[in-house]
Amino acid sequence: MTQDVAALAVELRDMAAADHQSAVRANSDEPAEQLAWRRLTARHGDRLGEIMDEYGWPTAELVGEEAASAAWLIAQHADRQLDVQRRALQLMQQAVAAGSAGARELAFLRDRTLVNEGRKQVYGTQIAGVKDGAPVPWPCEEPERMDELRAEVGIEPFDEYVAKFSMT
Repeated sequence: MTQDVAALAVELRDMAAADHQSAVRANSDEPAEQLAWRRLTARHGDRLGEIMDEYGWPTAELVGEEAASAAWLIAQHADRQLDVQRRALQLMQQAVAAGSAGARELAFLRDRTLVNEGRKQVYGTQIAGVKDGAPVPWPCEEPERMDELRAEVGIEPFDEYVAKFSMT
């Protein structure tokens, strides 16, 4: 790993750590906390855009597994930067086709991007809210095939997935 790429890997991991530390702000009742989250994710989205300009998708082969996961997390949270999410999705699709990225993470990013575009998701990974103590997904293209499609990309069945978040 060259010095530039090693520094990039550290930067991506640091951005993910900052994301994790401030993620609680996203759902805060305090407008200042929500604004801090939005600013952080916007800065990170902008930087990911620059990274994609220079390197393409930051794969595990390029930056290591942890930094590649960090890039995916940053793309996931670039909700107000659809151009960044769409570009990350496209580059990640190419990386998955080349065997350089995971289909599971791609599925999450695809659903997130579709939901942010106001469209139906494919895999049911994005939760719209909670009803009667149970998480409810955003609308899906083929709800009857959701678990089958999830299995194809290595995601557990929806009921198992949401059990982790259940409020009952």
